[in-house]
Amino acid sequence: MSEGSSASGDSRPGENLPGQPLPEGDVHDWYRRGMDLLGRGSPAAAAQVLQRASAAEPGSRSIREALARAQFDAGRYAEAADNFRVIVEASPSDDYAHFGLGLALARRGDHAAAAEYLALASAMRPDAAHYTEALRSVRATLRARADARPADGDDAQPGPHEAGQEGGR
Repeated sequence: MSEGSSASGDSRPGENLPGQPLPEGDVHDWYRRGMDLLGRGSPAAAAQVLQRASAAEPGSRSIREALARAQFDAGRYAEAADNFRVIVEASPSDDYAHFGLGLALARRGDHAAAAEYLALASAMRPDAAHYTEALRSVRATLRARADARPADGDDAQPGPHEAGQEGGR
C-alpha cells in the first residue's frame, strides 16, 4: 500500500491541504500519512488526514494523540484539548496526555486548569524537564495575574493608614 502511495506522489509536501482529496488506503495508511505530514511541518493537513482516521477508529489512542498534536500545532487549541481530554479520561496514567491537555488549556488562556494537568504530568514524570518547565511557566502566569489584580477593596476609599499619611481627616 505505501509503495502505491509513494508512486502516486502522495508524499509530496503540498498534498492533502484543506479542500484537497485525502489519501487512498486504510486507517493505518491515513495515520502514517498524517504522521508524515506532521513531521514535515504541515499540521493543518495532518489534522485533516488524522481526523478521518480518528473517525474511522475512535477508540485508537495513538490516532487520537496524533490528531491532538496536529491540532495543537495548527493552533486549534480547543480541539486539541478535547482530544487530549478523551485520552486522559480513558487512560488517567498517560502523562503525555496530561501534558498535552495542560499546554492546550494554557494556550486557550485557562491557566488554572492547565496547572492542574501539568502538575499531574510532572508528578508522573519528574524527570521530564519540559513538563516541569511548562508547569513553572503556567504558575508564573497565574502569580503575575494575581499580583496585577487589585485586592478586594483596593478600588475603594483609602484605608486609615493611607488617609492619615495624606492628611485627609
